[in-house]
Amino acid sequence: MVVAPSSAESVPLALRLEWLRETHGTGVHVVGRYDDHPVDYADPAAWDRHMAVFRAAAGTDRVDAVFSSEAYGAELARRFGAVAVTVDPARERVPVSGTAVRADPVGHWDLLGPGVRAWLTRRVIVVGAESTGTTTMARALARHYRLRGGVWARTRWVPEFGRELTARKLAALRRTRPRATVDEVTWDRADFRRVAAEQNAAEDAAARDGAPILFGDTDAFATTIWEERYLGSGSPEVAGQVRAPALYLLTDDAGVPFVDDGLRDGEAVRSWMTGRFRAELAARDVPHRVLTGGYPERLRAAVSACDDLLARGWFFAEPLSPAGSGPNGE
Repeated sequence: MVVAPSSAESVPLALRLEWLRETHGTGVHVVGRYDDHPVDYADPAAWDRHMAVFRAAAGTDRVDAVFSSEAYGAELARRFGAVAVTVDPARERVPVSGTAVRADPVGHWDLLGPGVRAWLTRRVIVVGAESTGTTTMARALARHYRLRGGVWARTRWVPEFGRELTARKLAALRRTRPRATVDEVTWDRADFRRVAAEQNAAEDAAARDGAPILFGDTDAFATTIWEERYLGSGSPEVAGQVRAPALYLLTDDAGVPFVDDGLRDGEAVRSWMTGRFRAELAARDVPHRVLTGGYPERLRAAVSACDDLLARGWFFAEPLSPAGSGPNGE
């Protein structure tokens, strides 16, 4: 299978190849090259330039069949000396096309592969100091969008792995010292690397099988703040795992009572933590909103920010081929 998009398009070639290899498995050899030659179906010289790209990508002149849903498929097959196999040109059996997906990803969500969904998913991460409502907010937002039904019914949220690891560490201590407290739990650099990696992996897994929006209770960026809080400084290994989501929601500590559930020890540093989150989010110039006030006010503000995000939709650079189709593989 030859994939030949233009370099101007939004989806990187390497990612396209990854998606197709996952979809078709080891039985299909998927290769690709960028093809930035102008598209002109009436110009034999233009065809020759495109054919040179295809042959170089395939590594052979022997092609038995050309499968296509586009009008150019017959000519492409003729130039390869192959059989033209036309597949659902009217898009009746499977009502989807690259043009349609670019125009309305949400409307075609269930027809997209897991890797494509994960790439398109708008990821919203809730961060904040201990006992400021990050888990409550992430869970509430997921529920809010699930209730919209349809494709949104699969909206998910990703719990905080660092909290799970804290519970495991404390349980391990209590196996020999039943009265051990969270203050006795120790952390090292490897722990924070693991937290960042596990959080990213859980987020990616949820995005592959969820709705167009995904909520996370903390992320690798938040892990850099926690690493600084516990070890006095951050590390390149954890910072290197930070990825920019579509939106951050920061839960302010002001007016939120501290609830000690046995796994928390940060009441005295909550304001400091909030300040660090504010400063780092501003320095990173990433989209974010600070949630203040009571719970209803915070939820309304969070939903509004997420609705604004979704209303902006998805931007895709147009392929070189007219109307989203042409001999460059779109």
